[in-house]
Formats: sequence, C-alpha cells, structure tokens
Amino acid sequence: MTQQAPYPLNTWYVACTPDELADKPLGRTICNKQLVFFRGDEGRVAAMEDFCPHRGAPLSLGFVRDGKLVCGYHGLEMNCSGKCDSMPGQRVRGFPSVQSYPVEERHGFIWLWPGDPDKADANLIPELEWANNPDWAYGGGLYHIQCEYRLMIDNLMDLTHETYVHASSIGQPEIEEAAPDTKVNGDEVITSRQMENIPAPPFWQTALRGNGLADDVPVDRWQVCRFTPPSHVLIEVGVAHAGNGGADAPADKKASSVVVDFITPESDTSIWYFWGMARNFKPEDQELTEKIREGQGKIFAEDLDMLEAQQRNLLRYPDRQLLKLNIDGGGVQARRIIDRILTEERETSEAGANA
Repeated sequence: MTQQAPYPLNTWYVACTPDELADKPLGRTICNKQLVFFRGDEGRVAAMEDFCPHRGAPLSLGFVRDGKLVCGYHGLEMNCSGKCDSMPGQRVRGFPSVQSYPVEERHGFIWLWPGDPDKADANLIPELEWANNPDWAYGGGLYHIQCEYRLMIDNLMDLTHETYVHASSIGQPEIEEAAPDTKVNGDEVITSRQMENIPAPPFWQTALRGNGLADDVPVDRWQVCRFTPPSHVLIEVGVAHAGNGGADAPADKKASSVVVDFITPESDTSIWYFWGMARNFKPEDQELTEKIREGQGKIFAEDLDMLEAQQRNLLRYPDRQLLKLNIDGGGVQARRIIDRILTEERETSEAGANA
C-alpha cells in the first residue's frame, strides 16, 4: 500500500507568483510532485509534470513558443494539457501525455490543486478582501525553508515566540504575559491575544509613524491568528493609541494590517513560504510598502533558522514526545483539522480502490 502523504492533496496551494513566470518556465516541487509552470495560450498559466516523455529531461529547462512548452533538449513541444504536439522532423502525436494539474491565477498568486483533478473547484480558493481593493496595499516575498509545514503553522498560531525570536522588532514581554484565547469555528481556528496600555515595539513604531501617528505613547495591541486548511494563516495585527478601542479604534488612531502566510509543502520536511503584509492605511505610499516589506522579511528570516534547527532535532529524536501548553492551543486544533481531512482523503481513496 502506498503511504499517504502527510498533507492534504485535494485542496488549493499557492504555487508561485506571476512574476516568477515572467520570462521562462518555472520548475517547482510541490507536495513531492516535480512540476513545471508556464504561460500557454492567451497567457493562461498551465502546470504539468516536469518530465519530457522523449528522454526524461526537465521541461522547466526549456522555453515557451507560441503558447507551447518546448523541451530544451530536443525541441519536443507540449501543449497546456500535457499532450505532445510536435517535434522537428518527428511524428510524436502518439506519445503519451504527461500529467497536467488544475491551476488558477487569482489574487496575485498562482494556485495549484495537486490532488484529484475531478474534484478541483476554483470557488474553493479563499477570498482575500485586500487583494483587489485600492484601499489596501500589499508587499511580500517567498522563503524556501527546510521544515515540515505543520511546524510553520504551529509557529504562526502561537506568537509567544516573538518575545524571544523577534526581540529587536516585534517582540516584547507583554506578549507572553497576555494569555491567548483559542476558538474553533468549523474548519477555522482562531487564536487571539489582546494587550492594553503597553509601549509599541520598534516595528510598530515605524508603522505608527508611517500613518502619521505618535510612536512614543502607550498603545493597545492585538493579534488575531486565523488558520484555514490546508495551511493558510492570516493574522490581524495592529496597535492603536491606548484608550481608543484597540482594533475598533478609528483609522486616525491606529496602524493595523493583515499578515499573510501561505505555506505550501515542497516535501515531507520542506516548504515554500509565501509571506506578506496587507495594510489599509496610506495604500498609495510605495516607499512605506517597501519599508514594511523589508522589515517583515527580516522578521521572518529570524523564524527560518529556528524552524530548520527544530526540524533537524525532531528528525534526530523521532520518538520524543513534545509537551503541550495553553499557548499551543491554536496549533493543536489546526493539526486536528488537518488530521481529520487526511483521514477523509484516505478513506475516500480506499473506497475508490475497493469499488
């Protein structure tokens, strides 16, 4: 029996951003599938196995011509459905097709469905209120991290670590002094933390100044982490001048944003981590967008070293049982939802095999 992957397959993952396909095909491994992405007919994105059926060369080493993916080894042309179309001086239309995958371009990302293509439904791609709204600005990036995807979910659903890992930017002792509250709403896990009348840490001082607000007065700070399957975490964060209602404060009294985290498994122990921040103040200020993006990139780089070291330790001691505290509630509940989805996928697969 084939061992089940540790991540759901019948779901949408962020595969790449449009700029990664600007000049040439992109080879990327997702959910242990070696894939190639390219823009085919009418600029539509296509995804298929990164394997030329002629001699097995990676198709991602080729180029796009007239909407077809041309193998860089001997010139075999593939259409967007994985079918061999032509090859100089050869008859190849009888070649078997390579597997293609459902893919959608939406909200500034390329989304991939790595599972059963008959179950792919573009309506299941999450709606992002900030993605196509001129009142919002977004800046982000991509990290390739050698850790299992659920470790990153744990990291994002428990922000207590900010006090230690991010002490010079967003961390402060008041975070660990404020108990988190975790709730489950269907397939969504929400972990929130409220902090009142505290100093703003350096990152949020910059954000306050960017919104034309004083950065040297007490603030109320909030963090609301929202997990949805398979591995998306959106975090509502912000600070407001103390006594003005916190997250409900008027716009001229706060600086707030949504931290965007799309975690895509590459393998069982590595991920593509698409990170960013969407804000609804001063959206026209490109300089502020870049300044926040640069600061956020440095913050997430600090997580990278810790997560990779954690993964190495877990591989070294696979039988160790890890402790769970109240601060782990968000990650624990997220894992339970993932486990349920994996069980449902396994049972459906077994039922289909026995039919």
